[in-house]
Amino acid sequence: MDSLIRPVQGHPGVPMLDADALPPLDPHLPPWPGREFELAGGSLHVRDTPGPPGGPTAVYLHGLSGSATNWTDVAGLLGSRATGVSVDLPGFGRSAPPATGRYRPADQAAATVALLESLDEPAHLLGNSLGGATALLVADARPDLVRTLTLVSPAMPDRRPDPRRVSDPRLVFAMLPLLGRRARRELIAMAPRERVEQVLQLCFADPRRVPEHRIVEATEEAMARAGDTWATQALTRSAAGLFRLWVSRDSLWKVAARVQAPTLVVWGGRDRVVSARLAQRTAAELPHGRLLLLPMCGHVPQLEQPETVARAVLGMWETAEAGDW
Repeated sequence: MDSLIRPVQGHPGVPMLDADALPPLDPHLPPWPGREFELAGGSLHVRDTPGPPGGPTAVYLHGLSGSATNWTDVAGLLGSRATGVSVDLPGFGRSAPPATGRYRPADQAAATVALLESLDEPAHLLGNSLGGATALLVADARPDLVRTLTLVSPAMPDRRPDPRRVSDPRLVFAMLPLLGRRARRELIAMAPRERVEQVLQLCFADPRRVPEHRIVEATEEAMARAGDTWATQALTRSAAGLFRLWVSRDSLWKVAARVQAPTLVVWGGRDRVVSARLAQRTAAELPHGRLLLLPMCGHVPQLEQPETVARAVLGMWETAEAGDW
């Protein structure tokens, strides 16, 4: 079995649903249709996955450099149980930049709260990497809006000064206000396919698992973003905002300790971006956290092992609904 389930500090393990509890995975499933969700001073582009009438809603948040399409497969697998709303965070995917020009995790959380407030009832909230940090902030600030929480390789404080943690070392220099101009120009000039392949090499334990049509989809998305003058700014400022959050007085560790929602933590054992050594601590800090560790997986388990992630999420939803989480 390609997964290792570990109980954390006396908590029970993760209840995994059987594979036959899911619909078959369609490896050629296209991205779900998109629409604009209006915010005060802007809008979010979101993609809707149809679900059962009267069922709950699951809201999906992507990571740094990502978009709503990162959740295409998992949203499809969970569509038999919940309507899906996958978000392009402000400045990413097809969402315009925020009017304020700020890309702090708190600003991404505020946009997510606005979306959640538009729903009829609390939602299942899922986030990967930066989206995981954002989801934590939302669950802390507005517990009334969050039914359950799933954190997939969340961007917990990991201050290792290792350039191998980024897809291109020039991204580090691009964060510098003046000295980074050349790096920003070079990044903008990169071929979209090259940029996508860099990210795949970083984020997947085995990039060979990525089907060619998914690479083509990501390349087409990168080509569409090439005309967005704010794309590099969104990336570098979001990263800088995340780093500042890591060293703030109210760190993500303190935030996690306050979150009361049933929480599933999923982590890839070969995560190069955020160390898997933080997985146990993250689940242990959460009052109702449990950990699913996937040893042969990288930073984006929802892309690399979508069926395993979906089985764990559904198991958590059912267990939490029964009051046994």
